[in-house]
Amino acid sequence: MSRVPANFDPNETGPPIPELIGTAPAMEQVYRLTRRVARSSASVLLLGETGTGKELIAKAIHRLSPRGSGPFVRVNCGALAENLLESELFGHVRGAFTGAVDNRTGRFEAAHTGTVFLDEINCTTPKLQVKLLRVLQEHEFERVGDTQTIRVDTRVIAASNRDLLDETEAGRFREDLYYRLNVVTIYLPPLRERREDIPALVNHFLRLYSDENFHEPPHIEPAVMGALLAYSWPGNVRELQNYIERAVVLAPGDAVTVDLLPEMVRGGKPRRIGRLSDPEALVSELARQGIDAAGPQAENLHAAIVNRVEREVIAQVLAACDGVQIKAAERLGISRNTLHKKVKEYGLEK
Repeated sequence: MSRVPANFDPNETGPPIPELIGTAPAMEQVYRLTRRVARSSASVLLLGETGTGKELIAKAIHRLSPRGSGPFVRVNCGALAENLLESELFGHVRGAFTGAVDNRTGRFEAAHTGTVFLDEINCTTPKLQVKLLRVLQEHEFERVGDTQTIRVDTRVIAASNRDLLDETEAGRFREDLYYRLNVVTIYLPPLRERREDIPALVNHFLRLYSDENFHEPPHIEPAVMGALLAYSWPGNVRELQNYIERAVVLAPGDAVTVDLLPEMVRGGKPRRIGRLSDPEALVSELARQGIDAAGPQAENLHAAIVNRVEREVIAQVLAACDGVQIKAAERLGISRNTLHKKVKEYGLEK
């Protein structure tokens, strides 16, 4: 197990790990809390809207902690049904339920001497919250279908895009678990509250996606930066990242121009996209926007639109399944061999 460096300064300013971009005052407070809490083994609760970087902060806490050389295990609590999530967290023994053909180690056990990151913990059910409380208090649990108690030394960092106090008051989250998780809370500000960081983020993503596409980073026209600074960013840094990647891919020359930005970012009235329950309207609108963005002279639209949508769907399902391809293939409705080929084709092995 690693030790905190002798010259470690919890009051140091600036991002604690290279992946974190930004020097806004609101982020400096996040960085200070991250450094201070990293030295302890206390549970940490990360609150913030979707796309604000909660997983990056969780990784920073882990890396800077005495557990930094141990495993960092992420679990998306919103991606699985209750029975599957229970098995994912605590493991199961053979015959515990239909399909349990072998014993399986859970994520808490896999994170022994390290950190387990419970993302979207607000999505857990009351029954599962009871088991989580026991692990936090007693550091022990039983695998599903087993009676043998397993003890672990695992730090817990949890994240929620909803205020857990509100969830507790509404009866959707156990009060005792909330207070056990809420030893230290770090609030990650939305991008609209740290607009001064947008230019640095834009430059970072320009370099990142230009390197991936093997060309020099295009420059940003002043009107583009003005639009980016004025937009409200409901999807936060993740939304900005997606738009910059799109601009890098679609830029015909060495400049990112305003026409490469979505209409809503340019300041125009956004078109209404069909409800998620109406996939035909959603797909139709997505295709229209992709064709419009490509321009009237664009060629190879299948690769530019269809392949990119397929890549994104596969990437998101893989992330939701924590990289387990057999689960992802089931959710996608394709064979494992087909998924494996697509993963290699789109460079998603990591």
